[in-house]
Amino acid sequence: MKLKLYAGGSALLLAAVLAAPAHAELVVIVSAKANAPANEVICQAYLGKTKQPAPVNLPEKNSVRDQFYAKACHKDPAQVRSIWSKLIFTGGGTPPLEVDSEQDMKKTVAADPTRIGYIDKKDVDASVKVIATLN
Repeated sequence: MKLKLYAGGSALLLAAVLAAPAHAELVVIVSAKANAPANEVICQAYLGKTKQPAPVNLPEKNSVRDQFYAKACHKDPAQVRSIWSKLIFTGGGTPPLEVDSEQDMKKTVAADPTRIGYIDKKDVDASVKVIATLN
């Protein structure tokens, strides 16, 4: 009986591991036509501390967005919402432009040299330039 239980537990563990979302290798991008901003400006742009470059964001509760903020700014979703709530309430900033997908983000950033975004490294093409890799 114990052996059967152990085998069932192993199958359950294997299923949980296979169902876990894979983490993308995120890169920060700008238009291929843009000058690359300094790396320290990336987080500042996404937290409303600078107006240029203009950040592009994925929707809230998107795992790639959460991964970006965790790696680039060391912030969790609640901290990011809190920062932006204060900025909006005090008139201190406008939140980043929000797009529906990483493909939309790449198109938006590629079309505007003042924009900055983040996508999975596998989706990079000649229309954008990688300025940072987030580990």
